[in-house]
Amino acid sequence: MDETPSGDALVARIRELRASGATPKTIARTLGVPPARVAPVLRALAAEAESATDDADRPLVGCWINPGWNTELQVIGRPEWPTGTPADPGTAGLIRLVIARQAPRARVRVFEYLVDAFCLGVKDVRAPKVMDQHLLDGYLSDAYASYGCLPIVAPLDLACDLVFGSIEYARGLGLDPSPAFTASAAAHLGRWMPPSAVTFGREGKPFYIQGPRDDTNHIMRTLRRTVGDRNFHYLIQTGGGFPTPR
Repeated sequence: MDETPSGDALVARIRELRASGATPKTIARTLGVPPARVAPVLRALAAEAESATDDADRPLVGCWINPGWNTELQVIGRPEWPTGTPADPGTAGLIRLVIARQAPRARVRVFEYLVDAFCLGVKDVRAPKVMDQHLLDGYLSDAYASYGCLPIVAPLDLACDLVFGSIEYARGLGLDPSPAFTASAAAHLGRWMPPSAVTFGREGKPFYIQGPRDDTNHIMRTLRRTVGDRNFHYLIQTGGGFPTPR
């Protein structure tokens, strides 16, 4: 018997069932959880859908990205996009985007996106944070501390190509974005005009680098099924280190 979902998995299943038209009672019965656990999630999803509409209309304050985001990626036809030089070459393929839009009372509403451009697409989204605008510089310094440098200003179309384009690429591999990529997170970016100018993967192939919260077995099984053993590379933790088959 399948285990009862919890946490992000529970929210994802409730979202899926609600989108299919299931009633709250049907959702609770299907998932084997009390209706009291379903009700607050449904309220949050409804509020999210409402805020997503509002968020798309908020004026843009700024969009930032880590320098060297394009390392080992091919970008076609966008020479005007800023690139910069990475402080840590080991961050190749892992892109952090911060996008701020205006909020009432001289505040800003901020989303943070973590994109794996080599394989998984959107790995994580930091829940929207509303803050006084003068605190934004400090937030950016903290967000990019692991990259060893300050971010560079990026155009919004670059952010859209990276986020939506990487999701499209990963789904082609059979991999869905993080459940944290909600309707509100998508709306915060604005409208995307495909196709992406970025070619995802490394050297023309998916390259999976294991993260601490990944379901590695699921990802590896999926890649083997969708592209075949010889058509992707990976870097995973084993007892003997980090092998990278070619």
